[in-house]
Amino acid sequence: MQLSAACTGVRTLTAEIGMSGRAGRQRLRGRVVAGFARPASMRLEGVAPFGAPAFILVASGGNATLLLPRDEPRVLRGPKPEDILGALTGVALGPADLQAILTGCVVPAPQATAARRHANGWASIDLAGGARLYLEPERGGWTVRAATRAGWQIEYPAWSGNFPQSVRLQSSQPDVSVDLTAALSQIETNKDLEDAAFTVNVPPGADPITLDELRDSGPLGR
Repeated sequence: MQLSAACTGVRTLTAEIGMSGRAGRQRLRGRVVAGFARPASMRLEGVAPFGAPAFILVASGGNATLLLPRDEPRVLRGPKPEDILGALTGVALGPADLQAILTGCVVPAPQATAARRHANGWASIDLAGGARLYLEPERGGWTVRAATRAGWQIEYPAWSGNFPQSVRLQSSQPDVSVDLTAALSQIETNKDLEDAAFTVNVPPGADPITLDELRDSGPLGR
């Protein structure tokens, strides 16, 4: 069963993401310029009101680097991308999983294992690995409106063509309080992205930081 064209035909994805919501006790709001390439490459730039980006996170082949370029530059190398993103925003997801959620696929390679109709007219599809999609009948077809996967509840209130315009991501883990909404715009797919897009030039003299230091200063820090 083909769940979405975005799940099988997208090699690369670029988009601008407006973030709003909360993580832990902090309110989060801002814009991120994002780029993804299969199987697991990612670039996220936090757009600042002026000057250098708030952060640049790049990942490729399981390796990740975070640069905090403003004021006195700091750099984190070595941890997994999902660990860095989790410390930075509360969303501990790797490149492939984040791309899957933002495109409405929910998991990187969705495979339907069961489906059922519900009394309200909606349908649900179980995916290999334990994820589940909830679909609303619309104009003779089906639109994914919600999903669950390990650790997360997801809502898709608005779509434009094959891609969500809005994604709400809520943690279902009792020890992680995250409720974020991503508004996607400027979506482009299958553009050739050079390998350099997933690297970052670290200024000489940038101070190294640890994952624990980033976590302590992030929204879920102590």
